[in-house]
Amino acid sequence: MDGSGIFATMTRTIALALFLSAGFAASAFAQSNDYTGSISSLTRQAPGGKLATQTEVLAGEAQAALLTPSSPQAMDAAIAMYDHITRNGGWPMISERNLEKGGVSGQVVTLRQRLVAEGYLLPKSLDVDKPDRFSADMRDAVKAFQSNHGLATTGKVDDRTLAELNIPAGARLRQLQVNQPRIATYAAKLGPRYILVNIPSAQLEAVNFGVVYSRHNIVAGKIDRPSPVLMSRISDINFNPYWTAPDSIVQRDLLPKLAKDPDALDKMRVRVIEKSTGQEIDPLDIDWATTPSNLFLFRQDPGEQNAMATVKINFPNNYSVYLHDTPTRELFGQNARYLSSGCIRVDRVDVLVDWILSGQDGFDTSMIETIAHTGERLDKPVKNVSDGLGDGRRPHSLPSRHLPSRRHRIRHRPAAAARGVLG
Repeated sequence: MDGSGIFATMTRTIALALFLSAGFAASAFAQSNDYTGSISSLTRQAPGGKLATQTEVLAGEAQAALLTPSSPQAMDAAIAMYDHITRNGGWPMISERNLEKGGVSGQVVTLRQRLVAEGYLLPKSLDVDKPDRFSADMRDAVKAFQSNHGLATTGKVDDRTLAELNIPAGARLRQLQVNQPRIATYAAKLGPRYILVNIPSAQLEAVNFGVVYSRHNIVAGKIDRPSPVLMSRISDINFNPYWTAPDSIVQRDLLPKLAKDPDALDKMRVRVIEKSTGQEIDPLDIDWATTPSNLFLFRQDPGEQNAMATVKINFPNNYSVYLHDTPTRELFGQNARYLSSGCIRVDRVDVLVDWILSGQDGFDTSMIETIAHTGERLDKPVKNVSDGLGDGRRPHSLPSRHLPSRRHRIRHRPAAAARGVLG
């Protein structure tokens, strides 16, 4: 792992490709736990004007994906824009928090200037009769900024939004410049269907032919347990899975809990199995201070408490990470969603699974919900479909609801597509 904050999987040889792309590592600018993990971008809007949202199915709205084959050109344009901003003094820093609609303050004028500088407001908004009043258009601009940076779209300048706004333009420019070669490499390898995970903004996109089908909030790795950099492809999906804890989690989390509470593993429905014999053992019979924990499997039974909840999405990698559901879904509503041990927890994972399988062997939303509710254990391989699209044909396995209309015209937003990696 190179610490750059990319979590990517992809392939060009199958119609279903997974490409998990992120911006710079959360630790790159982190000075404390208040870091929000952001990236710079222009407002993300569909041609119809609807703002990008959090977790939502966007089929039919023609929203361009975060990363597409034209992203290198978009990045060049974004670098030129941020270079121009930086050469002209950057943007102003805002000193007042909790600004919101209806408020009157000199810092509202500064906020206007800041939003104009990055394109969230038009320059004419500086010439209104009462520039020190927080107006409705400012609220909408702040919401767009928050949405682009994975923050709760309240329209209010809370602490985390303030931290994002006050990252200097020069820092944004450096992010883009360092990211440029990597984005060029990734953009050249995209297939027709892929998944993008932007770790800094804690969001995931499912993409068909450069168009976002759905966007999901995610929970990514903690700053001290970051999600790794990798490229792979989806291999299979486990419904109602067992969860086998990696030894790092055993050492950092499970054994300390067991030391405090002898019943901790029972409460979590975690069984300890000796690898050499396959026999379940009583964890209280082991002196964990002298016995290596990697001689044992710590396996959690399927069920409501299972860390994977209903679904685990696998892909080959050397880090024991995957996409999965979670029983703690309330975390998707938080701003700073860097709470996992490296894996990616996905909001509305049922929508993503439906998109991945795309009707394979009769799988649809109804079947997925039924399996989740019954608790049935099922491991489902994801079929490889030959990518024979050179003659303009659509893959036969993809239902029309997962495909962009021919009439969609995608308007690429340079800086949004240029979200990237700070190595």
